[in-house]
Amino acid sequence: MWNEWRRPGPTPAQRRRDVGIAVIVLLCAIEVTTLVNSTGAYVFQNPPGLGEQVLWMVALSAPLVVRRRYPLAVMLVVSALFIAAQLNQAADTLPPSAILFLAIYTVGAWERNRRVARWSRIGVIGAMFLWLGFSLVRALLGPKGDFKDAAGPMDPVLASVLYGLEFNIFFFLFAYVVGEMAWSGARRRAQLRFQAEELERSQEQNTRGAIAAERMRIARDLHDVVAHHVSVMGIQAGAARRVLDSDPEMARDALQTVEQTARTAISELRGLLGVLRADADSDLKAAPGLDDLPELFDNARAAGLDVSHGVYGDVREVPPGVALSAYRVVQEALTNVVKHADAQHVDVRMRYLDSALELEIADDGRGRAVSTNPGFGLVGMRERLAVHGGSLEAGPRRDAGYLVRASLPTVVEEKA
Repeated sequence: MWNEWRRPGPTPAQRRRDVGIAVIVLLCAIEVTTLVNSTGAYVFQNPPGLGEQVLWMVALSAPLVVRRRYPLAVMLVVSALFIAAQLNQAADTLPPSAILFLAIYTVGAWERNRRVARWSRIGVIGAMFLWLGFSLVRALLGPKGDFKDAAGPMDPVLASVLYGLEFNIFFFLFAYVVGEMAWSGARRRAQLRFQAEELERSQEQNTRGAIAAERMRIARDLHDVVAHHVSVMGIQAGAARRVLDSDPEMARDALQTVEQTARTAISELRGLLGVLRADADSDLKAAPGLDDLPELFDNARAAGLDVSHGVYGDVREVPPGVALSAYRVVQEALTNVVKHADAQHVDVRMRYLDSALELEIADDGRGRAVSTNPGFGLVGMRERLAVHGGSLEAGPRRDAGYLVRASLPTVVEEKA
């Protein structure tokens, strides 16, 4: 992907800066030309007048106004004007050389077709060295310059030729390399922007996923709380209605159970909705756990069930999340017995194994008609257990009743 990346065109602000740069380059070129003419330090022996030299500087600087929009065309035009100015012996070579440097650099930094950028610069640089060779040969064949102050060990003409070659090699190589570095830097900035946008999109997707998962968890908890307590309240309210006239004392006890169950449901709902305002740790500490199971059993007994509870193995503290899921599994299983089973006895067993907590909830009911909409029941239990890497078995017993067996790992496995 990035090997074929093409740099976007210049922005309006960059185009305006190109105009400013072209004006600054022109002013500097005119100043240098004026200073050279004022001192008489001409590179060529018979230069044209100052006015014509200024016109050459204007012609060389003008293409720079669109150098980033049309880098290749600007370089070719400037190269042709550079040679034409030297053929006309237009005073000093420093301003034209600086303008040519800027044009070559711009092709390296902004030309979108990298193959064209590479070979066009190589072609222009090669043409410039051919022109340099032609100029050196013409200088050597012409009258020799005055080297009266020469004091070095080398022949002054040879030293002059070598100096010109080395200076131009450095000049053109530097223009080429700096252009490549500018283009690579632009590509790297584009990569970083792309990666930042990808990271932001990924974070948004993760956030949406976390919100959806949290909503599903809250929905499961709401189902567990509401289904269990409302089922108990409904049964107790119906019992109170049936014995209200014949046994007021029993009706009063049933209504007290409804009141207590309603308060418990409200307390759990408040703790559950606190998830929206509290962090995960505080939520797990406030959520019900294994120590709250006796209250569930009391509610089930109040609904007319005979509940037996057994704990096996070495009792130990389990992670808060596992304790909450175990509580919800027992709660959901008891709710299903109250709502859907014609049962009299429920046996709840909890086993502490070496690396897991195992739950068994078994009843002796025969079952009755159930709504075709399963709600969150068994699906919710399986999802809870899957979060911890646990498993769930649920189905009719061989003789009578229904069995729910859940296994929850209590030891976090370390990944290599």
